[in-house]
Amino acid sequence: MRWTVHIEGGPRRVNHAAVCIGDKIFSFGGYCSTEEYKDWEPIPIHALDTNTFRWCLVPYKKTLVMPFQRYGHTTVAYGDKVYMWGGRNNTVACDTLFCFDTKRLEWSRPEVTGMVPYAKDGHSACVIKNKMYIFGGFEYLTDQYSQEVHCLDLDILQWSFINAQGTPPSHRDFHTAVPVGDRMYIFGGRGDLNSPYNSQEEVYCPHMYYLDTTKEEWVVTNPRGTWPEGRRSHSAWLHNGFMYVFGGFNGNTRTHFNDLYRYSINGNYWEYVNVGGEKPCRRRRQACLLYNNKVYLFGGTSPCPHVNGRPTENPDAADDPERLIDNSDLHLLDYSPTLKTLCILKVLEHSLDQSFLPRDIIIDIRTMTLPNRISRPFNQAG
Repeated sequence: MRWTVHIEGGPRRVNHAAVCIGDKIFSFGGYCSTEEYKDWEPIPIHALDTNTFRWCLVPYKKTLVMPFQRYGHTTVAYGDKVYMWGGRNNTVACDTLFCFDTKRLEWSRPEVTGMVPYAKDGHSACVIKNKMYIFGGFEYLTDQYSQEVHCLDLDILQWSFINAQGTPPSHRDFHTAVPVGDRMYIFGGRGDLNSPYNSQEEVYCPHMYYLDTTKEEWVVTNPRGTWPEGRRSHSAWLHNGFMYVFGGFNGNTRTHFNDLYRYSINGNYWEYVNVGGEKPCRRRRQACLLYNNKVYLFGGTSPCPHVNGRPTENPDAADDPERLIDNSDLHLLDYSPTLKTLCILKVLEHSLDQSFLPRDIIIDIRTMTLPNRISRPFNQAG
């Protein structure tokens, strides 16, 4: 396992949502703090070709049902379609289900039945069999954190409230959820000492839970090993029986993370993972997608590496939520890098002469290093 690719110039996005369909990664919405945010503009979609590492803006068809720009939403892939729910702009939150057809490049607003959840952001969503399960988030109608579970049958488009038994995770937002068989595993997130109310006394839960969707029952796992510190706005994915957790932010310790932990589903233990290569800088609200034994990490926001205009050697001194830089980079975590990839990394590390290399190797080097041109150069004063 190794971090192998770091390319700048992709979409500069924070709090976006993404899915992988085939060999393409589709990223929906999000914001950039250095750009004017227009609440009612149609949501932008960017697509990454995982073969060439090139981003493009998706030119979808203009219709009357295009969703407005938003952040804190969720997207799930079901066949060739992407279902997007929730999120908000700077004015309102949304409880409407939207569907994007990746073949027709067209939005629709499917008719749904059942008990529609309150509009929220910071919830999680994952697909188990033919149902999308959502958990938690922050509800703007009630001004409260949530610990509710709802599911949407993606075949008949009917919402249901899940009255799960057992001890649920506390009310929270910006946690992660990973589907494993019939279970939905929940880690992290931000709650409140006076939960479910928002009194600005934040709580960060380090415990692991799962929802057995067959029994409709919550289970607290109580794992052994070295646990990651509680956090929100991190990323999680499943690979070979492990749930991996990267990055995030703890508002109480004012810490951004770029560490990597994994939780064994069968062994019920945590362990820290030390990965070689150039790892991403500390960040939160990024996106991470697993495809073909590689994790594609992009976007998010990071603490500014300068204090009062000067570089700092103390990273925590710059760890100020009001001094952040939005990222436009792409990182690859390769679980089984080939010998060719490892050799290319050595060529780059030692700035070796490439003029005698075969053409196909030179093309591979360009693919791994050539910046994208989606984002404008970052203006730190902006």
